[in-house]
Parts: sequence; C-alpha cells; structure tokens
Amino acid sequence: MSEQRHVPVMLQRCLDLLAPALTKPGAVVVDCTLGLGGHSEALLQQFPEARLVALDRDKEALRLSGERLAPFGERATLVHAVYDELPDVLDRLGIPKVQGVLFDLGVSSMQLDEADRGFAYAQDAPLDMRMDQTTGMSAAEVLNTYPAGELVRILRAYGEEKQAKRIVSAIVRERDKEPFTNSARLVELIRDALPQAAKRTGGNPAKRTFQALRIEVNGELSVLERAIPAAVKALAVGGRCVVLSYHSLEDRLVKQVFAEGAANTAPPGLPVVPEQYQPRLKLLTRGAELPTEEEIAENRRAAPARCRAAQRIREDLS
Repeated sequence: MSEQRHVPVMLQRCLDLLAPALTKPGAVVVDCTLGLGGHSEALLQQFPEARLVALDRDKEALRLSGERLAPFGERATLVHAVYDELPDVLDRLGIPKVQGVLFDLGVSSMQLDEADRGFAYAQDAPLDMRMDQTTGMSAAEVLNTYPAGELVRILRAYGEEKQAKRIVSAIVRERDKEPFTNSARLVELIRDALPQAAKRTGGNPAKRTFQALRIEVNGELSVLERAIPAAVKALAVGGRCVVLSYHSLEDRLVKQVFAEGAANTAPPGLPVVPEQYQPRLKLLTRGAELPTEEEIAENRRAAPARCRAAQRIREDLS
C-alpha cells in the first residue's frame, strides 16, 4: 500500500472543528465513512477519552481499517452499514446521543486504487463501482439496461454533463452491438462522442460520466438526503457535525440541511420568538471551507473538497 492513499483530506481542520465537543470523558464520535481509517485513527489518537463508532458499506475497507484500529481495542466499534442507517446503528449500540459526527464523502482512496473496482477512468477495469460489492446493480448493468432518457437524466443531474445526449446516443448505439463490461471502452466512447471544444475543458472528459454512474449505482444522493438530517438529530446539545463533500450536488444538500437547522422559523412579527422556532444549529464555517494550496500539493485528491460544519445548540421540541 502506498502512503499516498493514507493521506486523509483536511484532517487537521476536521479535528479542530470537532475538538470542543470531544474532550469530555465518554464522548462518542461517529465516522460515517470509515474508508481506510485515516480520520478515525486520528480521532482516537487526539481524543483519548472519546469512543469511536465507524461505519462503512465496503467490507474490504472494514477489514483493513479493523487491522489499523486494533491497537485502540474497545474504544473503536466498526459496523458494516450505509451511513443513512446511522439511527439504527446507534439504537443497536444503545447510544442515545453523540458528541461528534464526521462524513468524508469522497470515494475511498482504496476504491480508486484497486484496479478491479472500476471507479477510476484512468485505468481499464470491470465497470462495477459498487461500494458494497455484495449488493445492488453494477455500473455495467446500469449502462446496458437503463432507457436512454433515464441515462441522460443521470448524466445531467449527477455528473452535470452538458453533452449528456451525445454521450448517451453513443452508449445506446454501442451497447446494442455489444454490452459494456469494461471502463476503457466507455472512456474511449466518451472521447469520440464529445466535440473538440468540450474535450479541452475540465480534465478527463470521462470524469463527469463516471461520477454520475457512481452516484447512481450507490444511491449516494438519496442516502445523503437521509443521512445528514439523521446525523443532526443524533447530536447532543453542544455536539458537532463536520462534512467533507467533493462536488456541488453534495455540498448543496449539506448546505441546505445546515441552513434550515440554523434558521429562525418563527412567523414574522412575533415580539418574542418562542423556543420551538429558534435555531437548532449554529454554523461553524463561513460558507464552505477549502483545502490549502499546500494540502492540494501534497494530496491531489483534496483539490475538490468542501468542508462545512455545524453545532447543535438546542434540543428538538416535539
């Protein structure tokens, strides 16, 4: 394993944002996206009184992280789960409220580096892209079976791909001749389908299509839509939630949930705002924070990261 894949994105900033909530004995912090355990390991080292619950849907990631976090013994509980299952996980563990929640929504470095997973457009691999390879449809099945209109919708909505129609026409034409199985053929088809001008902007022309397929295969946005509100609900008063996202769709979703929580919902004109209308959250970042130039130079995968954080400031009043 190369050291490169062990560099967690915006690590110090995440630790600093969570720190005020994790110094008391018995504090519980949830790493919703364990991956290779870089953030989790740092949390356990920096907050010796804290207990960690870490989730991942990828069994291989859990196995490797389990080895890495073994020295922390009972302080670390690793669970095979998707992060929108957070309420069930905490319920099973008998944890009513937590002091910290961290999401790192990037594809795990391991998934990008393992050639046979099909996440990366830079190398040929089977078109799989499932984070949990024991369940669901692969990217190849999506490409080979979805109606053209649905593929166009996915590429536009999840990949923000302006040339979606052109790319999908080429996909439909080619899959009728022979179903898609590998990434190289898809990358080549996208290159050929795009007009010259579109090839000159924004890195590898296949990037947006691969992103869109990955989000569709793993149901990432619908999972996130459920997961962020669930994380906010799980926070004790004073607890903090930190989210690293990597494209505008995710960041927009996080921004909305945090903004709603931080808003005063009272009808206009009330002389005194009753408690049930007062904000539940306080925003800890001004907009989305970006990684430093030094960090991007050290770890190119940090480049698109956006960090937002919020603190729970009062209970929900039912």
